[in-house]
Amino acid sequence: MTNGNGTPPTAGAPPQLNVLAQYTKDLSFENPNAPGSLQPQANPPQINIQINVGANPLSETEYEVSLTIEGKAENAGKVMFSFELIYAGVFRIMNVPKENLHPLIMIECPRLLFPFAREIIATSVRDGGFPPLMLDPVDFVGLYRQNMERQADAQVRPS
Repeated sequence: MTNGNGTPPTAGAPPQLNVLAQYTKDLSFENPNAPGSLQPQANPPQINIQINVGANPLSETEYEVSLTIEGKAENAGKVMFSFELIYAGVFRIMNVPKENLHPLIMIECPRLLFPFAREIIATSVRDGGFPPLMLDPVDFVGLYRQNMERQADAQVRPS
């Protein structure tokens, strides 16, 4: 393993996590039943949110981490709005033990991206004519554990 410039990592060097870039890869907002969906509603909408994290190595020390957030608000069986956001970042990670690398990429990197993705979603929903949707904080540790358990189950019981 090298530290990015071709030399081995220095013994005892502190771990490093740097954000090199952040960007919107994909953003879709739909308001299919407007202007009817913008009228006052008798009941609050049912909102369903799904969050996924993906990672792609770019080099030995750089990784693209993407946070995919999909949501839909429905009322009386009609879609009020739906959205999909893929927000990503490029991270440089150095001097991290191999056994700690995967959790760092899948927990800490999306944790750094989430506030920016949350703001994009709130603004998109507001610009669609609705009150801003302020997503609750996400437990990325819990999400990571669920995904690891799901992968372990899939290996035990092949489909």
